[in-house]
Amino acid sequence: MTSIRDALAHSLQLPADDADAAKRLQADGIAIADEATLSQAIHEVYCGPDADHDHPNDKDRQQARSLMSALQQALAAMYPA
Repeated sequence: MTSIRDALAHSLQLPADDADAAKRLQADGIAIADEATLSQAIHEVYCGPDADHDHPNDKDRQQARSLMSALQQALAAMYPA
């Protein structure tokens, strides 16, 4: 599985040793996520500390996939091929 950092470097055609790219994007208000990190974020926001489970469950992962699909479609509409 490719790491977010590796995918970012590849997509932006950055040198492999550019560790500051994600930090610069974050400083500009851009979030970088994959299914795992988005599932964890959804779990923390919607399930909260009182949840009956400690980690993202199947529902959290499905919501992450749905949200990522919607974001990808929105980006594709903004930047058609």
